[in-house]
Amino acid sequence: MRYQISGKQIDIGEALQTHVKEELGAAVQKYAERPTDANIVFSKSANEFVCEATVHLSTGLTAQAKAHAHEIYAAFDNCCEKMEKQLRRYKRRLKDHHRDRSEPVELLGAASYILASEEADSEPESLQPIIVAEMETKIPSLSVGEAVMQMELAGAPVLVFRNETKKGLNVVYRREDGNVGWIDPQQ
Repeated sequence: MRYQISGKQIDIGEALQTHVKEELGAAVQKYAERPTDANIVFSKSANEFVCEATVHLSTGLTAQAKAHAHEIYAAFDNCCEKMEKQLRRYKRRLKDHHRDRSEPVELLGAASYILASEEADSEPESLQPIIVAEMETKIPSLSVGEAVMQMELAGAPVLVFRNETKKGLNVVYRREDGNVGWIDPQQ
């Protein structure tokens, strides 16, 4: 597994990098067959350290975890524990998903925009929103079950995906009542 360990305005020493590689490698290897790469970012928020970890699996799925603590090692250990819990929860489905799929998940390119929020007090000058940023994003081609699992692994509130069976764009999202909603537009 390839590791990219970095710090946002924090110097990351060799001891911490070795600790991250050993602990995260052991946790991920236990539950995922062939992880491809991991991106771990440390930052500081007020008086706490923040650790964000993203692990890309050979199946095309991505697992993410984030944790805070007063010590940098504790932040990583909490993050690693969350990652391990997610992967343990989905272990059987991850292995079944990889066995059923002969090719990795197909990814379609798309544009992603960040729009400026309007002030609640003021009237908008026009109905066109102001674009703050434009980025490239990928839309995976998944089954509905895989999409729900990917949304859960990423800790995202919503996931747009291309439905493998119907070939159209679909959306799964976390509802306020805790259930998962699925939007499947008519063709």
